[in-house]
Amino acid sequence: MFAELVGQDQAVDVLRRAAAAAAEAVAGGRGTGMTHAWLFTGPPGSGRSNAARAFAAALLCDDALSADRGCGNCGACHQVEVGSHPDLTRVRPEGLSYGVRQTRDLVLKAAGAPTLGRWRIVLFEDADRVTEAAANALLKAIEEPPPRTVWLLCAPSPDDMIITIRSRCRVVTLRTPPAEAVARVLTERDGVPLDMALFAARAARGHIGRARRLALDEEVRRRRADVLSIPASLSGVGACVTAAERLVKTSTEEADAATAELNETETAELRKVYGEGSSGKGLNKGLVRGGAGALKELETLQKSRATRIKRDSLDLALLDLVAFYRDVLAVQFGAGVELANEDRRREIETMARGSSPEDTLRRTQAIMRCRERLAANVNPQIAVEAMTLALRSPGLA
Repeated sequence: MFAELVGQDQAVDVLRRAAAAAAEAVAGGRGTGMTHAWLFTGPPGSGRSNAARAFAAALLCDDALSADRGCGNCGACHQVEVGSHPDLTRVRPEGLSYGVRQTRDLVLKAAGAPTLGRWRIVLFEDADRVTEAAANALLKAIEEPPPRTVWLLCAPSPDDMIITIRSRCRVVTLRTPPAEAVARVLTERDGVPLDMALFAARAARGHIGRARRLALDEEVRRRRADVLSIPASLSGVGACVTAAERLVKTSTEEADAATAELNETETAELRKVYGEGSSGKGLNKGLVRGGAGALKELETLQKSRATRIKRDSLDLALLDLVAFYRDVLAVQFGAGVELANEDRRREIETMARGSSPEDTLRRTQAIMRCRERLAANVNPQIAVEAMTLALRSPGLA
């Protein structure tokens, strides 16, 4: 399963040796021989969660003492892959944050002894989304874990976790894989033509998941093209407002499309659990006691999830714009680096000639400031409008 980690040879070597040492220590009766808290960090697309999942498979692998730990072929590895292994708890916050009540429930679950494997493993994706109170509850569990419990936390950087947590974790740092390596995966695994694979790998800036979507989905390529057409379209104040409205509307539509079917299924299942539509003596067709409260709680969770997806979609668009202006700056300085947006080189060169490096830096700063405002819950339309106006007139940003 480590084969999925493109361009992460150093991290893979560390994880393989750690899994081997732990397995040998347990087999030899020398204790666990295991670090009980790990923090996987790296930029988007570096494969943080994939690395954590591969490490979990290596720890739980039925063939853990062989030369290929985390073999990917045994029953345990398949269970880890599909998320059904009883000793693996995988957590991915769906809302904007992960609260203290959820964290305490998770800590209680993690305290149990393993049922099949050597370890009980908690794989916590996006651990940086925990609230302050939740982080304190998590810290207590990491400070004094049961002997067979292993915590695998994932976050963009060590600084995204409070210092008391990261100081108790062994940090595994991942990097953005090179475009050529990502393109090779797309051609060999997904049958993508080489030219399309290289385009998608560069455009996705090494993010394998997004590169695959760009290569295989024309609609994803169209949305990217719409975003990258914004810099050249900002001819006046009206155009800036229109561009901002279009960007926010697109992210909202993506969030609605991603959540509509899931929301409907979850709501129907919850209503069924609480007896809606049941027949028989003593039953009615409405929700039984407690159902209305549970339904309201579910709706709150769904709204939070939709907000997160909308924000993530908008943030991805902003990162595409940052990459565009990074390419403009590279051309302005004559840097011999590969352009992320090679397919728009002519447009990039035109903008590079018509502005100064200082203008480009101010525009990039305006985009990053917009990202900060969105993270602080500023109204998206207002934040993006301020950004597009600054992109048109960087000196006023």
